[in-house]
Amino acid sequence: MKINNILISQPLNSASNAPYIKLSMNKNVNIDFRSFIEVKGVSSSDVRKQKINFSDFTVVLFISKKSVDHYFRLAELMRFKVPISMKYICQTETVAYYLQKYIVFRKRKIHIGNKSFQDILPYVIKHSKEKFLLPSSDILKPEIPDILNKQNIFWKRVILYKTTFSDLSDLKNIYYDILVFFSPVEIKSLFDNFPNFDQNNIKIATFGKNTFNAAYKAGLNIDIKVPTPEFPSMAMALEKYIKKLNIIRY
Repeated sequence: MKINNILISQPLNSASNAPYIKLSMNKNVNIDFRSFIEVKGVSSSDVRKQKINFSDFTVVLFISKKSVDHYFRLAELMRFKVPISMKYICQTETVAYYLQKYIVFRKRKIHIGNKSFQDILPYVIKHSKEKFLLPSSDILKPEIPDILNKQNIFWKRVILYKTTFSDLSDLKNIYYDILVFFSPVEIKSLFDNFPNFDQNNIKIATFGKNTFNAAYKAGLNIDIKVPTPEFPSMAMALEKYIKKLNIIRY
């Protein structure tokens, strides 16, 4: 089976999709980008219904760039001036650098994790007397509250944006050789749009343990599982897989 068409279940954006654009050119395959989910911000009244007052907290835990955007969006809507004394703990370096869109690093206290939420735990423990706010979507990995609940700290979660399934009906009669997924909710979106989805010869690629488990539980056969020691990125794994299947035999 030769790989000709790949669908990435995320929107096209110049930075994170650059490796796929390069892969498309080098391997002469068509790669389309289509978000399987949509993110919608909640209103200030929705925040008040959660009985959350931003001024009650001294540390904000950021787990994604979207959580950063919606925290500052709601702060402005609710006329809350974020104090210079506010501390920030960011799950990854990418999130921390993105935070510069809203604050000046040298004037704030920022702690940065490596990759997983577990990595920022030392900073949480260090500031255990503080009050922590966790901005998130309506979908949150269960291990995150489990980790925080095991600590002797005061923390609250506030839902600032919600995830909904995109309408993918226009893809009904379009065939792809590989479908690439990065989150469990994208798997759910696939079956919400196509309840009778039949994998047939379509290859499935998943990023992360939770995405793999969601695909497996949905009855899909997973052909590409990332990350691995050999392939830390999806683009690298796809390149190897395409190279293996697209060998021209004379």
